[in-house]
Amino acid sequence: MKGILIFDHLNDVLFTKCNKKFANHIQKLAKIQGLISENKDIDNDESKLNPNIIMQLFSPIVTSQHVMASQFGNSYTSMKCHDGTNMVFDEFMGYTFIYISTDEVELMKRTLGVCVSIVRHVCGPDVAILKVNKQKACLVSSLLNAWVRLRNHEQSMLTETIEQLSINTDLGVSILKVLHDACDKLKAQSEFSNVHILILVEQKFLSLYSSKNAHDLYASDILLMMLMCWVVNQRRKGDTQSEINDNNDDCTDILLPMNSSSKEEQITFGSKLANPTSEDITNLFRGSRESSINEGLYSLMDDDLYSNLILLGTEHDYTANAVHIFELADGINLIMIVEVTNLATSSGLYDSFYYLNIINRLQLQRDIDELRPAFENFDLAMKKALDGIKKNRANVSNDVDMCQRRLQTKWEFVRKKYLDLLKSRDPESILQIESNTSGFTDNLKELYRLTCFDKNFLKQGVDVLTTVGKLVRQKLNDFSDFLKVKALKNFTLGSRTSLTINKYLEEFPGLVHFIYIDRVTHRLTAPTLDFTNPETLALTTKKIWNMVKQSRMHLEEGHLSVMWKDTTFNYAYFLWFEDSSGSPLKCNVYLNHIMKNFPVPGIFCGDYYRKLADACFPKLSANKIRIYELYCVHLGLATSSCVLEHSRRLAATIWEVTGVPNNPADIL
Repeated sequence: MKGILIFDHLNDVLFTKCNKKFANHIQKLAKIQGLISENKDIDNDESKLNPNIIMQLFSPIVTSQHVMASQFGNSYTSMKCHDGTNMVFDEFMGYTFIYISTDEVELMKRTLGVCVSIVRHVCGPDVAILKVNKQKACLVSSLLNAWVRLRNHEQSMLTETIEQLSINTDLGVSILKVLHDACDKLKAQSEFSNVHILILVEQKFLSLYSSKNAHDLYASDILLMMLMCWVVNQRRKGDTQSEINDNNDDCTDILLPMNSSSKEEQITFGSKLANPTSEDITNLFRGSRESSINEGLYSLMDDDLYSNLILLGTEHDYTANAVHIFELADGINLIMIVEVTNLATSSGLYDSFYYLNIINRLQLQRDIDELRPAFENFDLAMKKALDGIKKNRANVSNDVDMCQRRLQTKWEFVRKKYLDLLKSRDPESILQIESNTSGFTDNLKELYRLTCFDKNFLKQGVDVLTTVGKLVRQKLNDFSDFLKVKALKNFTLGSRTSLTINKYLEEFPGLVHFIYIDRVTHRLTAPTLDFTNPETLALTTKKIWNMVKQSRMHLEEGHLSVMWKDTTFNYAYFLWFEDSSGSPLKCNVYLNHIMKNFPVPGIFCGDYYRKLADACFPKLSANKIRIYELYCVHLGLATSSCVLEHSRRLAATIWEVTGVPNNPADIL
């Protein structure tokens, strides 16, 4: 039984993703409590997951969560029920996310955190759009399905890292030149000022070229692109069966029917788009290029160009982008990312929502002292956003200009009220502010949609995007088969042609498998899992996945190195820090207490490793700290001293296969 629910501050249901067992269970509870009649057919799609029923069933726990968060600052993180059902909670921009399942709580927390991250990228701070925009709701569901599937099969998605597809230097230079030329062609379009172009082969990263002034593309952004490519590839193949897990008896995915103009549309979306047929997909994306774009915020076109508006970045550094995915060959995708607004506008508006949410919570607590710094940050964010629009006024539409002027007027009124409150410190003034901020918030959402999620951006330069995609396809056509084979077995990592990662592994007798990660760039180096060798027959995927799970559990308890064994293998995990010269950095901070408020280890839910480095070395600049992870699997006969010696030598010599020189590190 699995179900993900999103509620707003009024306990209204914005989004539901669940399987049949969850839907049937909700219906049974509704019958027991008299919310629906006993003679309702349990298999009747029209009676499943009525949002009013869900709201009535979950309102007590959601209200309690709101009170605990807003008035006490001590919200629930999880609950365990006597029957084995678990509930995990998360929050984003004042919206409550709940995941109900019988899975382990730690995995549920990660899954819900990834769901929050996906919603952030797809909707930005305007989560309420999920209630009325079925395309966004369907995309959120599909991306979460993609993450669940890939996390269960790919080492890179499990560890939330990027695996570089290894090719020889000459081919790498040739591909980069092709991307450079493609970028120049796109930038010839006046509206395409900042552009990223990258190629992904299955779930491996091949190459990236960014225009001069383009905002940095984070590793988490590239992982999101991998999820999007997986979703698009499945739809191209006609394999549209959504999955929330890999159990055949528990994989049917149902989306809650959204508000629509007719009952027929509502049922169609709720019952079909979660598990659509090829005909449903065709109907959804039918029509001309322009009408397809106007139907929603993404489209799959006749010429294989998939377009979407996505927020990319991390924390207070978000940019709005038009993402265009073009298929070069089966499993090989060209991703063209075009920034649609300047950084000041997109990040300023995002931060305005962020600090407004903090202020709303502090107002409920009547905490005037903490309200002052929050308001100052809110004021700076609003100024940044409005100035960003004014400086770019020549390129903004009349709708944006008029909306910005209305918001400016309302903001001056709200700002004055807050200044009066901070001066008088009269809690009664908060009531006056709250009665006048709803219109301001609505105006802020409208401006955000017009600047960051205007579907008209997807129509810009479509012909050029398609032409560039076809040119890149033509130039790389001779290498397509080679790249697809490489994606299956990425074994020739290295700058030395005589040394492959498999030969490198032979230099460590007893070492069966390892995963080496540079946590500054989040790049992974690991042998391909080959279960045809006698040594690895017993090394099942389950054992490796469990090794990562156990290592993360110890890491969250503050242990940076750990070693254990089962009946077959010896496992070891190390995380260590170096300065920019390669000298080891020793952490003298007691981590257990500090790490309780950290996100789960990874980068989807926030860069855990950067937060860890900041906590360990608060006086050092972030760009002077290098972070590395190493997982090792040895045969059970290997001694602890042998494992440690191998780990040190591997960390010191891995550059021989990655091609990136590295100094020896003291990993203990």
